[in-house]
Amino acid sequence: MKRIASLFSGLEKAGTHAEDALLLIILVSMILLAGTQIFLRNFFDSSLFWGDEMLRLMVLWLTIAGGLAASRMDKHISIAVVDRFLPDKAQLVTKVIIDLFTASICALFAWHSARFVMGSYEYGDVLMRVVPAWTMQIILPVGFALMAFRHLILAITRPLNSVKQLPEGSTRS
Repeated sequence: MKRIASLFSGLEKAGTHAEDALLLIILVSMILLAGTQIFLRNFFDSSLFWGDEMLRLMVLWLTIAGGLAASRMDKHISIAVVDRFLPDKAQLVTKVIIDLFTASICALFAWHSARFVMGSYEYGDVLMRVVPAWTMQIILPVGFALMAFRHLILAITRPLNSVKQLPEGSTRS
């Protein structure tokens, strides 16, 4: 059992490093590309014909990768107005319900974005004159599917983790 837990822990660390690396690469690339575009426009009255479109695509990728990182750390945007007035058990129940709702919405987004990407593939859409559009849009269904999976896992593990955190000798009521 410890081997399986160790394997999953290693996979989680590898995924975390991959996400962080993706965020860093996209952000640095965006800064360099935007700076290059500004430099070329100001000093040479020209630009990379694909630069602006690529920057828009990079914003999409950065947004999805950032959403993945936020869901990984459970730091996504939330409005917790009532939570602070609820007892611990009720807070746990509401968090699980919210996680399940979020997972279902992300799964719905993943499904429809996959349909969008498939349509783009079938019609042969092209970006930047040569790149098949679906290769750049694939981040949508993949990212939302991963977010749905993460929130489903959170909904399952929250109650398990709260049981582990009970002090010794106490009983659940």
